[in-house]
Amino acid sequence: MTQNNKINYIEIPAQNIAATKAFFSDVFGWSFVDYGPEYCSFFAQGVDGGFFKSDLVVATKNGSPLIVLYSNDLEATQNKIEQAGGKIIKPTFSFPGGRRFHFSDPNGNEFAVWSQ
Repeated sequence: MTQNNKINYIEIPAQNIAATKAFFSDVFGWSFVDYGPEYCSFFAQGVDGGFFKSDLVVATKNGSPLIVLYSNDLEATQNKIEQAGGKIIKPTFSFPGGRRFHFSDPNGNEFAVWSQ
């Protein structure tokens, strides 16, 4: 349900839409709806969003917001990411409340996964 003044949708750049869909489907089980060759959307993932064709990348070193996913099994998720072609760019570390690692998707976009 759309809520007034709440984050509703996120758009993320992707150099390769097909590789993006394959990666997030394989690793996280996401489903996509295509809106032409340069845009696809995802839904029911905590917040809805989409990937748009672009040579830009999301990275915290560039000042981009960090999208953080949750996992019940951090090590299993890391293995799936690596098997699907993602790269671990910041190994697992502890922080107050849990542990997390950062990875890049096949496009080079930075994400994180955390667990309690």
